[in-house]
Amino acid sequence: MIATPLSRLRHLTRRFLAAARARVAQWTRPASIAVAVGAAADASRSRTDLLLENALLRHQLVVLSRTTTRPRLTAADRGLLILLASRLRTWAGALVIVRPETVLRWHRQGFRLFWRRKSRAAAHTPRLSRETIDRIRQLARENRLWGADRIRGELLKLDVRVSKRTIQTYLRPARPRRPTGQTWSAFARTHARAIWACDFLPITDLRFRSLYAFFVIALDSRRVVHVGVTRHPTDAWVAQQLREATPFGVAPRFLLRDNDGK
Repeated sequence: MIATPLSRLRHLTRRFLAAARARVAQWTRPASIAVAVGAAADASRSRTDLLLENALLRHQLVVLSRTTTRPRLTAADRGLLILLASRLRTWAGALVIVRPETVLRWHRQGFRLFWRRKSRAAAHTPRLSRETIDRIRQLARENRLWGADRIRGELLKLDVRVSKRTIQTYLRPARPRRPTGQTWSAFARTHARAIWACDFLPITDLRFRSLYAFFVIALDSRRVVHVGVTRHPTDAWVAQQLREATPFGVAPRFLLRDNDGK
C-alpha cells in the first residue's frame, strides 16, 4: 500500500505532538528528592506559618499579574509585605519579586516615619487662664524692677500659684528690650584719657579710729592724681581736695563719682 502525502503528514504531526507532550511532562514533573525534602520541611512547620507563606507568595503573584514588565509596588503592597514578613520566620526564603534587604529598608523607613510623627511637638496650649497671664503681664509692665520671684510672691497673695519659670516665659514679651546704643564699656574705652574717678576709702588706725582717704585717679593709666586723708569729711573739704587736684586749670572732661553722703 502506497502512503499518500496527506497520511504521511498526519503521521509526522502525531509524532511531534507526542514528543512535545513527553517533553512538557518531563519539565513539569517535580524531582522526587526535592518533593520529599519539601514535604518533610512542611510537615515540621505550623499551620500558621504555612498560611502566612501562602499569603506572601499569593500577594507577590498579584503584583506580578498587574504588569508585564518590572513589577511596581504601591505603598499598600509594601505595608502588606512588611506585615506578613514580620509574622513569618522564614519570610526571606519566600520572597520572589524583591530582595530581603529591600523589605528591611522599607521597614526602617516606616519606623523612622512613625517615630518622627510621634515625636512631633504638639500645639502648645497654655495651662494658665487668660486672666492669670494678663495679670502677670500687667505686673511686669507696671513694675519694671520686679523680677519673677517678686511677681510670684504677689500672685501668692492672691492665692494664684505659678512657677518661676512660667512667669519668666510671659515676662519677656511684656517687657520689650531696651533701645540699643553705646554701652558703658565702649564709652569708657573711647574717653578713658579724659575721665577721672574719685571716691573715699575707709581705713582704721592703730587706735581703731576711723579715717577717710579721698583718692582721685586717672582712668586710662590708673595713676593716682591726688590723695587726701581726714577724720571728718565735709562738702567744703571735698571741694578743696578737688581744687588741689586740678591746679592751673588742668581738669578732666568727665569725673566719675557716687552719691555718697560723705
